[in-house]
Amino acid sequence: MNPEQGNQTSIAEFILLGFGTLPELQILLFLLFLVIYFTTMAGNILIVVLIVVYRHLHNPMYFFLGNLSCLETCYTSTILPSMLDGLLSGTKTISYSGCLTQYYFFSSLVITECLLLSVMSYDRYLAICNPMHYAARMSGRSCLQFIGGSWTGGFLCTGIIILPISQLSFCGPNVIDHFFCDPIPLINLSCNDPHLMEMLAFTLSLIFLLVPFLITLMSYIFIIVTILRIPSTSGRQKAFSTCSSHLIVVTMYYGTLLFAYMFPTINTLRDFKKVLSVIYTILTPLVNPLIYSLRNKEVKEALRKASH
Repeated sequence: MNPEQGNQTSIAEFILLGFGTLPELQILLFLLFLVIYFTTMAGNILIVVLIVVYRHLHNPMYFFLGNLSCLETCYTSTILPSMLDGLLSGTKTISYSGCLTQYYFFSSLVITECLLLSVMSYDRYLAICNPMHYAARMSGRSCLQFIGGSWTGGFLCTGIIILPISQLSFCGPNVIDHFFCDPIPLINLSCNDPHLMEMLAFTLSLIFLLVPFLITLMSYIFIIVTILRIPSTSGRQKAFSTCSSHLIVVTMYYGTLLFAYMFPTINTLRDFKKVLSVIYTILTPLVNPLIYSLRNKEVKEALRKASH
């Protein structure tokens, strides 16, 4: 702690306001998010089980999808259990170490998902635009390297920023106007000058959110151009059906995530950004299994086999 802060006490816990402005809806929100949590877990675990059990799903596209579903179960579990506990018990406090731990795992999984979605878009680009090179470039070893790089990159990147955040001094106030330990509100509560940390967080967001998004965007530009050149209508429909589910997920995920982190947080946007956070932290993991199962013939076939 700085000398000029001599008689101030370092805080040991934070208060997450969550949805505290809606006290009459706490029980209803608890029931809603409880159903969402169990549905999300069941849907993503089912996708993983189907991919492991059925051999016709043993290819790179479904290998990446299985990893995405596994990631979503972890991702949801960093946020929803503590939120549910706060809604039910009314206890909205989280310890300093608990807050940093939640931020570390949440942020690591967000970056991992961004990297994984870009890998999945590259997989579809190769399958549609360069099918002759697909088997060579998407070998089993290459798939493992892509997955390993995505997971490692996510956790290493967050480690870079969590170390300086852990060195910050917090002497009050200790109220975070969010339902989880988001980095920007946390940094703004510090007694230190937040500008350097905000610049570091913005730079890392630029690299690990915007760059994967641009890779994904370029992949789909090439994919769409290639599909439009296919002469037959049935051929275009078949090609687009293999990537339409992923495109829907990417649009919904990046659309909310980039707005939440790439634009400055001002008072008029704070509540809107909280709504966006609900979309990419809670609703996206919920709808991913539905999108991939309802729009994918091979997954629907596996579901039919499993039901008999």
